[in-house]
Amino acid sequence: MKTSIIGYPRIGRLRELKFASEKYFRGEITASELEQTAKEIRLYDLKLQKESGLDLIPTNDFSFYDGVLDTAFLLNAVPERYTSLGLSKLDAYFAAARGYQGERGDVKALAMKKWYNTNYHYMVPEISDSTALRLVGTKPFELFKEALENGATTKPVVIGAYTFLKLARYTGEKRTSDFVDDAAAAYYELLKRFSELGAEWVQFDEPSLVMDMTNDDIKLFTALYEKILVGKHGVKVLVQTYFGDVRDCYNDICRLDLDGVGLDFTEGKKTLELIKANGFPSGKALFAGVVNGKNIWRNDYAHTVSVIEELKKYSDNIVLNTSCSLLHVPCTLSNEVKLSESYKKHFAFAEEKLEELAQLRNILTAPAPEDTTEYQLNAALHIEPRIGSDPAVREKTAALVDSDFIRQPSFEEREKIQKARFELPLFPTTTIGSFPQTADVKAARTALRKGELSTEDYEQFISKKIADCVALQEEIGLDVLVHGEFERNDMVEYFGECLDGFIFTEKAWVQSYGTRCVKPPVVWGDISRSKPITVKWSKYAQSLTNKPMKGMLTGPVTILNWSFPREDISLKESTLQIALAIREEVLDLEKNGISIIQVDEAALREKLPLRKSDWKEDYLDWAIPAFRLVHSSVRPETQIHTHMCYSEFADIIKEIDDMDADVITFEASRSDLTILDVLKENNFRTEVGPGVYDIHSPRVPSKEEITEVIGKMIKRIPVSKLWVNPDCGLKTRGIEETVPSLKNLVEAAKEARHENS
Repeated sequence: MKTSIIGYPRIGRLRELKFASEKYFRGEITASELEQTAKEIRLYDLKLQKESGLDLIPTNDFSFYDGVLDTAFLLNAVPERYTSLGLSKLDAYFAAARGYQGERGDVKALAMKKWYNTNYHYMVPEISDSTALRLVGTKPFELFKEALENGATTKPVVIGAYTFLKLARYTGEKRTSDFVDDAAAAYYELLKRFSELGAEWVQFDEPSLVMDMTNDDIKLFTALYEKILVGKHGVKVLVQTYFGDVRDCYNDICRLDLDGVGLDFTEGKKTLELIKANGFPSGKALFAGVVNGKNIWRNDYAHTVSVIEELKKYSDNIVLNTSCSLLHVPCTLSNEVKLSESYKKHFAFAEEKLEELAQLRNILTAPAPEDTTEYQLNAALHIEPRIGSDPAVREKTAALVDSDFIRQPSFEEREKIQKARFELPLFPTTTIGSFPQTADVKAARTALRKGELSTEDYEQFISKKIADCVALQEEIGLDVLVHGEFERNDMVEYFGECLDGFIFTEKAWVQSYGTRCVKPPVVWGDISRSKPITVKWSKYAQSLTNKPMKGMLTGPVTILNWSFPREDISLKESTLQIALAIREEVLDLEKNGISIIQVDEAALREKLPLRKSDWKEDYLDWAIPAFRLVHSSVRPETQIHTHMCYSEFADIIKEIDDMDADVITFEASRSDLTILDVLKENNFRTEVGPGVYDIHSPRVPSKEEITEVIGKMIKRIPVSKLWVNPDCGLKTRGIEETVPSLKNLVEAAKEARHENS
């Protein structure tokens, strides 16, 4: 029985790629030095996977920014606005990822969206009518040869043709079906090249197969692969799916001339059922995703063994596999020197999952799996009682009734009351919350953690940063201010540290997008709030200005979705526990004079099932009420804001309206304000602030650019409901970009007021 993984984290055990890339962006190292760091990461990971005994080691899972963007460059699907800049291939790549503003031109980055139901973000390819899809890139072949030179014949990984075409944005008249022949020819050529290099397996990632598929989708998929597989040239082809089951196209996949099919037995609710009902074709390898690639808890060997034993009835060629790429978990537990062993023994990061695959192979090939030492130790671990259970918290959630989720009076009445209270101008301006976390902020936080700075001195430093931030916003002319969030390390980690029931790692970083990495908290026990979290700094900031100061909170769904959740209770139960804790914070802010409170739900869509039939019962029926629970008891004159970013919202826009917030700010700039048409079509009642410029790019938008955006907004949304704001928090930007951008934003809003008053 062989073992495989779908992909591996590429940031390095200590985020070496992030730091090297950012140095390159600042001009502190050369492209060659960046390439050297990348190579060192790849070779370290290759050695690690070889030593673990992994049979099928992936290559081309490495990326400088994003794998979908890599595929666009591989297939010549790169808009001319990037290639015409006259930059090197690497710099053109980064221009597409981050935007470019310099002597060669001024271009925005490609759109960025969430990668299915994860906190990873991918760059959306653009395909125009003139795009000629063909194999032009060399990266997959270069990385295969690099591994070969270092003693490993690896399994190259490429985003599949169907998924690539489904994820792309089409800017002209042509659509996916118009590019079938060219895409198939490019993948045909790719297989030929790998055959010449000596590859045994090639993995095509096709996660879009777990989505709802129409008959046309199935025809598109089969048409592509019937053309591609004609040219296997002796290479074994694996179609790898993840994040769900393939109930719409299982038999269609099985009928294709594939050598392997990768199925998810972790999130795939119906995967085992599909195999039992339809069988599995002989002559194909079943890559069984039984090790969870998205969560960090130790695999339950008893459960996994039972699944594999059942699968043996239908396939005699099973490959033990991860459920998805290990990109979504941290690299290694070995960096966690402060975390108690009583916690660590329950966790498996990427390195430890390699160990789990090896142990499962040993267990499953033993005469009596239950008698093996690995099996017995794992069984003992899984029956240990959980420390952190709090009956009082469970009782609170059990006692909730329908009225706890309904705010009174109606939205329309509250809107009138709030407009009279705040007397804000048309197109009120604000930011999403955070201001740049400059080097001095990070240094002060590190010094406090190391004991080199006293708590008193640290708080004086934070007070000064907040005061400066408030003064800056008043100078710029913003209407609703924020305190800047200088005391916060991360919008989820910070709240987790202040709530009971979470535990934290030191260096368990996970890539969110590009060089942005997050360190998700771990939901260990029942969640509660023992003391106020944000009241002190919000109250202080409000004392510095007569303008409204937003209290800034992270919502319960986002806290849960951006943490590693428990597996012993439901997501609904955990989310309601967090909602009750955040509700207490909301009411404390209100008591202390904070009249506008923003409860961010940036990750609302993240755990939304990929199939619409599962949406309500499995998610929306508790996620939307959890948000309402947070604010249902505030006074009518208290204005509740929320924020959402980098997801598709069109198909849940009515549910978002049902969150009953007073104002919602959306990411919109990278998606060309397409959200506006959706809001108009659905008579969206909530006041809205579609982001007028992209904060994930270093470029500074001009006043004219923002004015044009506001003009588009006015055509679709009543001016009385429009806010003007960036599309996300400013934490990752520099002051030198932030100040001119916000000044241009305010000037554009003033101009719009004059023209529409």
